[in-house]
Amino acid sequence: MSLDEEACYRAARARDARFDGAFFVCVLTTGIYCRPVCPARPPRRENMRFMPSAAAAQLAGFRPCLRCRPELSPDVAAWRGTESVVARALALIAEGGLDGGGAGPDETASVDALAERVGLGERQLRRLFERHLGASPVQVAQTRRLLFAKQLLQDTRLGMTEIALAAGFGSVRRFNAVFRGLYGRAPSTLRRGPAGVASGPRTPVTETVTLRLGYRPPYDWDDMLGFLAARALPGVELVEAGRYLRSFATEAGPGTVEVRPGQRGQPVLLATLRVPALRALPGLVARLRRVFDLDADVHAIGAHLGRDPALARLVGARPGLRTPGGWDAFEQAVRGVLGQQVTVQAGRRLGGVLVELAGPRVAPALASDPRLSRLFPGPAELAAADLAGLGMPRARRATLHALAAAALADARLLQRGGSLDDAVARLRGIAGFGEWTAQYVALRGLGHADAFPAGDVALQRSVDSPRRVAERQLLARAEAWRPWRGYAAQHLWTADAARRQGV
Repeated sequence: MSLDEEACYRAARARDARFDGAFFVCVLTTGIYCRPVCPARPPRRENMRFMPSAAAAQLAGFRPCLRCRPELSPDVAAWRGTESVVARALALIAEGGLDGGGAGPDETASVDALAERVGLGERQLRRLFERHLGASPVQVAQTRRLLFAKQLLQDTRLGMTEIALAAGFGSVRRFNAVFRGLYGRAPSTLRRGPAGVASGPRTPVTETVTLRLGYRPPYDWDDMLGFLAARALPGVELVEAGRYLRSFATEAGPGTVEVRPGQRGQPVLLATLRVPALRALPGLVARLRRVFDLDADVHAIGAHLGRDPALARLVGARPGLRTPGGWDAFEQAVRGVLGQQVTVQAGRRLGGVLVELAGPRVAPALASDPRLSRLFPGPAELAAADLAGLGMPRARRATLHALAAAALADARLLQRGGSLDDAVARLRGIAGFGEWTAQYVALRGLGHADAFPAGDVALQRSVDSPRRVAERQLLARAEAWRPWRGYAAQHLWTADAARRQGV
């Protein structure tokens, strides 16, 4: 992607946090690349080059700055313009979509599979990555692995073998070779303390690691936490004392996470993960970034939505508002069914009953908090559950069983990466799924920023006033909000809730 170098230079000189993650500064005299917010003294203009991504900077022969730490930069490169295909592909890469493939045919096959998931050919996907990020999908994935390993080196006391495996390297030898090739030094030289010890308490079946997750300010943490608290399912989630906790399942067994804000003035969230296997860390970090919407460019979104006078007032009142994501697409689909035609409180109550009926138990020794005693049921557990005690109409219980059966029959049913239209069409093929449910699941569960459940009563009554507007009128007006109608919906929902509470 072509960058305006003079604009990049001015942003870097001002250390403007609004541009963190939008580009990287390469310094010719030192051979390093930095974030625009790097506290180091800026070099002379003639010694600066600008790259659209960390992968492009490393491909050009620059190594990451040890002071500003590019691995903590929010991943907002794909938010430039409206290239949603690149954004979806990046999300899949962050979840491990290109992990496990080595060089050669396996690597090509992995890129082919990634391209298929976003609905493109392999060559077209490569061209888009080159245009927007200045690097290929494989190079982006390799950069992610290396930067994640660097973060584990500096933020934890895990051993070298554990770090290499957690970051997706096949062996410590391979990790050492790649690291030395980029940094010109051994990984151990970046240690802040003694190696070989986990960063938190360890049981025979768990590891505890605390990581920093960066974002571009502003961030409305109170609103995010309020949203999660109103929907927290007993046994699975817990919100208290300014922090969010939940249980989750991995292939190796259950785990738990606690998320809290960083120290005042630091644009990071702190995530303490208790996991049965460190290999799960990259995928879990990707989930957390999605749940807390850490990679959104709220300035670009706000500027676009602000063209509508009514939305301009809402964006001005809450400039750091984010769109919360779901932990798991299947879980979010179940929540969508539970939330049909009922209040948030009723949906939460029903969810709690469902967890008690079908959710697997978590052994107390595995949980960071004894109140996290259950996992949300997966498709197999839900399909086998007797939902007669759920307190829902028979038709809606049948919808839950139909959803579970469809998910078991087709692993791609709730797969992320496809287009919004395709996702909605797949969901509407499930008995009992209407347009509202499909759009809501696409927004929360599949990460489609342009999803818009226009049939929602709260959206229909909160565009300009409490008076409702027709669904077709709302959809016509929302055309101007594309490609971020989901963020418009979040602002409208938040404003409607505040109005009803008299805030």
